[in-house]
Amino acid sequence: MSSTDGTIHRVQRREVIGTLKEYKTKRLAERALEQRLAEVNSLTYKPRPTATFREFAARWQKDVLSQHKRSTQSADRSRLRKHLIPELGDLCMKDINCQIVQSTVARKAEEVSAKSVRNLVALLSEMWVQAKTNGYTQTDPFFGLVLPERDPLNERCLTLDEMKRVIVEAPKPYKTYYWILAETGIRAGEVGALPATNLLLDQAAIRITQAVWRGKIQSVKSKKGNRICEVSPQLREHLRGYVRQWRPNRLGLLFASSKGTPWDTDVVRKRKFYPLLAKLGIERCGFHAFRHGNATVMDQEMVPMATRQNRLGQSDARTTMGYTHAISEDGRRFAARLGDLLTAPEPTLLPAGNA
Repeated sequence: MSSTDGTIHRVQRREVIGTLKEYKTKRLAERALEQRLAEVNSLTYKPRPTATFREFAARWQKDVLSQHKRSTQSADRSRLRKHLIPELGDLCMKDINCQIVQSTVARKAEEVSAKSVRNLVALLSEMWVQAKTNGYTQTDPFFGLVLPERDPLNERCLTLDEMKRVIVEAPKPYKTYYWILAETGIRAGEVGALPATNLLLDQAAIRITQAVWRGKIQSVKSKKGNRICEVSPQLREHLRGYVRQWRPNRLGLLFASSKGTPWDTDVVRKRKFYPLLAKLGIERCGFHAFRHGNATVMDQEMVPMATRQNRLGQSDARTTMGYTHAISEDGRRFAARLGDLLTAPEPTLLPAGNA
């Protein structure tokens, strides 16, 4: 290297090949050094880019994460800011190995749920694909990684009776909103972004193609989320009546504010749903409890697993090979059965002495 005074001197470059735990003998370390030198001395060698995890994360957020949906961006930025950068930020990318990631997993498992830890590892794994492609690292810190066991499912689930009572007592247009949630099991964000044109009433079905997040329309959660849900004859007739009184809006949504914007799910839940639950004496819950309730009824009714997965949009075991958007007979039969259950009149009790 040439200095400012014109003198030339050699710059010594150093690189950590590994630790004593990784190379327990001098001979093992020498072998690792020989492999590294062979790579460096190769005619095709190109210097690897270097960066700390913090620096790489900044570039990844700018170049890669920015291409994702807004809801994904928000969640992943939060995971990076709160968890991954504080843990790994100052480490060089090439030095992050399975032992470091395993230690991070162990510490995080004491702070957050198992599901959250798995989400952190999934995010890190996604980032690692780009890091390896761009030459920041050649390691695979996920091979042999042990993750915490999944937490027992303890989500609130509305029972069939509770869903019936909510639908019966809810005023319009919320009655329609709750009925769709209960019968189809789709997400509240998907109902909030449901265009009137996606009501396939001649086929007794609803097409799910988009969702709303913080007032903005975006694509569904995953490719599997693009699906068709069959509805019962009862809900179909109810929706026909709803559409006759429906006022078109600029987005063509089935449920929209007076300004033509999607309903705010939080506002509907807090101002309309919670008071209704309190009135009915039902434990407070969110709209996702309809989804769990729907899945539970499907299980009780022994609906085929493929049909459950297709309706909920949770797995790739959907109708495939030309039947991707076909109306399934199993789904139609279940929708009709659930419609009967949700609209069945309460039994009439005879006065004492009239038996």
